Amino acid sequence: MAKKKTKNIREKGKIRLSEYFKEIKENQRATIIKEKSLPTSVPERFIGSTGKIVGTRGSHKIIQINDGNKEKRFIIHPIHLKLIK
Repeated sequence: MAKKKTKNIREKGKIRLSEYFKEIKENQRATIIKEKSLPTSVPERFIGSTGKIVGTRGSHKIIQINDGNKEKRFIIHPIHLKLIK
């Protein structure tokens, strides 16, 4: 079954500005959660994976994810990240 690429009717509309400009610091752990109304450059198989924030590139964050025994880094906008406490 194919994954749904649109939002539910109750989720549609503007993105909250607090989510768009949220502050994420280095060495925090975050999960990749795709915001469906904005494009992302992360492959589908990494959606839902958890990693560590290791740096910043402009307004985007660099997240390091372990894929088996290899470390992979992705540059992602903070709107696609959810902090783990």
